[in-house]
Amino acid sequence: MGETMQNRTRAVRARGIRTTVAALAAVAGVAAAAVPAAAAPASDTPRFLEPAELPPHPSSPWYAGAVTAGQPDPLPMCVGDALPSITSHREYWTEFDTSAQQLTVEGRSEQWAKDFAALLRKDLAGCAKKLMQQDPDITATQKYYGRLNVEEGADVYGIHTASAWGSSDIGLFSVGRDGATVTIVRWGQMGTFQHAQVADFKATTVTAVNKLY
Repeated sequence: MGETMQNRTRAVRARGIRTTVAALAAVAGVAAAAVPAAAAPASDTPRFLEPAELPPHPSSPWYAGAVTAGQPDPLPMCVGDALPSITSHREYWTEFDTSAQQLTVEGRSEQWAKDFAALLRKDLAGCAKKLMQQDPDITATQKYYGRLNVEEGADVYGIHTASAWGSSDIGLFSVGRDGATVTIVRWGQMGTFQHAQVADFKATTVTAVNKLY
């Protein structure tokens, strides 16, 4: 008798589980049907660099993450403090110690974007001094590589940092604007100014600004 009751109990439980699973599957099916297919990017959405458009690496292809809404974590040096919450970014990397990043901000007006780009240029112009003030073990030097004639213009900077414990890194930054949209491109690797791929980075910057719309 006891064994029969246990068998009946197991059967009831099994039917209950099957019913619950079926119900969840039905709900999932309805939810999936209710969600529209992902739309193709609109023509008025800023486009980001593709890996092949970055300065070529002699020993590795470039790889890229997804375009992500919000500020990156950690924030990039020099320009990170100025980035608003409406920033979108994309990370790039190679199989070696070379990385890059693109950050894009769609401003509420062309004047806002113009002022924001000016703020970024100011931050980059004072970056080496600020880095050394923040960390006495860091020696930083920088160069201004000029303005590029693309859309509303883009400016290119180089920053080298050397630490008391022996590290040496070179970074290139650019700030470009097209109308109400500002984009920042960052490239970095171990090395000095001699290892900076300035010409290639300028070409990458022109591509980045041209791709905004």
